[in-house]
Amino acid sequence: MAKTAEWGVVSQAKATGEMKKELERMVNALVEEEDYTVEETDRAMEILWALKDLKLKAVMEPEELLGLDNFCISTVPPPSEFRCPISGELMKHPVVLASGQTYDEQFIQKWLKDGHQTCPTTDHVLPHTLLTPNHLVKKIISKWCKEHTTEMSCSAMEGDEESVEDANLQHFTTTLERLSSSSLSDQKKAVKETRMLTNRSPSVRALFQDAIPRLFDPILLERASSNIDLREDLVSTILNLSVHDSNRKLLVETTLAISFLIESLRSESVETRSTAAAAMLVLSTLDSNKHIIGKSGAIKPLIDLVEEGHPLAAKDGCCSNFNHQKAIEEMGELGAVSCLLDILRENTSELNKERCVAILYTMCFSDRTKLREIWAVESSLETLSNVAQTGTSRAKRKANGILERLNRFAFLFHNTS
Repeated sequence: MAKTAEWGVVSQAKATGEMKKELERMVNALVEEEDYTVEETDRAMEILWALKDLKLKAVMEPEELLGLDNFCISTVPPPSEFRCPISGELMKHPVVLASGQTYDEQFIQKWLKDGHQTCPTTDHVLPHTLLTPNHLVKKIISKWCKEHTTEMSCSAMEGDEESVEDANLQHFTTTLERLSSSSLSDQKKAVKETRMLTNRSPSVRALFQDAIPRLFDPILLERASSNIDLREDLVSTILNLSVHDSNRKLLVETTLAISFLIESLRSESVETRSTAAAAMLVLSTLDSNKHIIGKSGAIKPLIDLVEEGHPLAAKDGCCSNFNHQKAIEEMGELGAVSCLLDILRENTSELNKERCVAILYTMCFSDRTKLREIWAVESSLETLSNVAQTGTSRAKRKANGILERLNRFAFLFHNTS
């Protein structure tokens, strides 16, 4: 065993000596000759990289080497896109900065902790300092390492999500404090960062329960009423928070939250109206919330969204109303039948068609007077007949159920005429 180890050391020393000689010859050639090739420079870089790996292995303690069971030396330097722009080293925990650039997590964290507010590569001011794991780059680097016999310990490549999550939680604490800032620009930045944090981090959504009232600071809401971007970010934050089960009840029981969403349903921005309707939809999935939302005055603006006809807004308004029996009744009273039939003809989403025909089905069975209105349209355009033939299985059942009632209505109508 000792002879084998000794032979290995001698072989490594010999290999190192030969690589140094070759590197010296190549460097001299590159310096003295002007017509050197790209291949020659690549070869010089390969030798340098191999020498670095050998040196690294040589200075490691024996116990460190024991942890590297599959440690192999690569003579191929990693592509530049796999290296951190700050350290120049192969990235172990690639994360994406707000600028869209990818860095190794430990180095960009140090850059930010040193007080820098710009991207190291582009030098642009960062709108926020959130870091997102770059899963694609991580997988590509791992694959490259396996193909080129470079050891990249699985344990080294793991944990990046955990470290980024910890950083997000730390950032969350400081962001909360800025939500009550007297500065409009600070509040806008804080709300935008909160929107991103609650979108990306499940831990932040879970921890937000005690902080929900901070989102509805009177000054913040007043500013949001006259600032489209601020309102959109705040509504999106509410939607993100509502994904967490425990937050739904708290949000609905916060009076200012529901009134703010109702105001947002009338926003001049289609995106904001749609996001507010989506938030109402998620919040209403909790049975105890349906009654509160129904009594809050949200039904009318949701119905207005359906009647508005914009595909995005109508879809979310229709979906949200679908969760409320009272909403369906009021839709009938406000003349939404023709709007729903229009959606069935013009909308390409099978799920939206299914929900529309389900609402019409409920209307027919709760208010028979709507049969006449539906029959008048169906007799000329055959909207429901088309759904009964081409819709989803559930849509077909509902459409056929309506058609059966329409046939009975038509029979009775003719017999009494």
